[in-house]
Amino acid sequence: MDFEPSARGAEYLHRLQEFMDDHVYPAEPVYAAQRAELAASGKRHHLPPVVEELKAEARRRGLWNLFLPDVSGLTNLEYAPLAELMGHSIELAPEATNCAAPDTGNMEILHMFGTAEQQERWLRPLLDGEIRSAFAMTEPDVASSDATNISTRIERGGDSYVINGRKWWTTGIADPRCKIMIVMGKTDPSADTHRQQSMILVPVDTPGVQVLRSLPVFGYHDQHGHGEVVFSDVRVPASHLLGEEGSGFALAQARLGPGRIHHCMRSIGLAERALSLMVRRAASRVAFGQELARQGVVQQQIAESRIAIEQARLLTLKAAWMIDRYGAKAARTEIAAIKVVAPRVALEVLDRAIQVHGGAGVSDDFPLASMYAGARTLRIADGPDEVHVRDVARREIRRQLESR
Repeated sequence: MDFEPSARGAEYLHRLQEFMDDHVYPAEPVYAAQRAELAASGKRHHLPPVVEELKAEARRRGLWNLFLPDVSGLTNLEYAPLAELMGHSIELAPEATNCAAPDTGNMEILHMFGTAEQQERWLRPLLDGEIRSAFAMTEPDVASSDATNISTRIERGGDSYVINGRKWWTTGIADPRCKIMIVMGKTDPSADTHRQQSMILVPVDTPGVQVLRSLPVFGYHDQHGHGEVVFSDVRVPASHLLGEEGSGFALAQARLGPGRIHHCMRSIGLAERALSLMVRRAASRVAFGQELARQGVVQQQIAESRIAIEQARLLTLKAAWMIDRYGAKAARTEIAAIKVVAPRVALEVLDRAIQVHGGAGVSDDFPLASMYAGARTLRIADGPDEVHVRDVARREIRRQLESR
């Protein structure tokens, strides 16, 4: 198991680092100012102009669609350090390189399972960064940690499907550039448990689609929005079905596997940024006659953070290596494990960084509070910790008993 960067991976990492240093980090205060101006004018979810400038520069540098192996040529193991580096500037870098969720997962589904017509109409403009998309799976009226609970109905009617239901946490839906949703619902409630669900493409402007609101996270509003959406007799052509009827659960697993590598490595990048801020703060503040960085209690917080980050990174790289070598199904235990570990580590490091910053850490003068709010959602998004812990336990019990 070799995690040494390949020549190709190292070259991409070098180019991405230059892009981050020369363009992304300097754009962060510009982005914040432009978002504030847009929010003040009633356009909270409109894109700050600086992001389009970053996208153009990223394309010019060949740093575009790096997440998709068939497009970039990168393996999961080669992409993982790039995703980590993007996590240092979580609001800007992923979108600047067209590697932001939920578009990445949606593009993967369209790339793997979309028809030629679906790919031309939706995948091409997504790959070109011309539009954004949303993924509608979670529902407010059921325990969505169990995807078989989904109650939204997708019913065949002639050459169309009719959709009725309510979704929320539909990330991306509030962005004016969002033109298409992938919606998961039940096509056959009488089928076997994991064959009841299907996925279908629903243009946002389809009659009957109503975006009720965008939900804040700990008081923070994501630029793209997390929407609550009602579907009332929404009719779309039968050709909008992804895959075949009953394949929704399988498609969801295909979407979430490699995507969890992206989430976890970005979380590790976020933790690295928090640790850097912690060390700088500790070195610049004096209490009880010496710098915080020279006091044992703070040194322990710094050391514990470095140790945890290294452990999480190694486990995530192992998962990426296994996906490349054996496929996502064989790496299921490792994928579940990193989905638990990486957000936990990011939150632990962020919490220590906030503590070292004191009152400044919970203010908006520093990015730590908003970083914490975003990272906390990852213990729920793409399946809560409890689901992944249960999965790891079941596979471990099975492995141990079978080995006897």
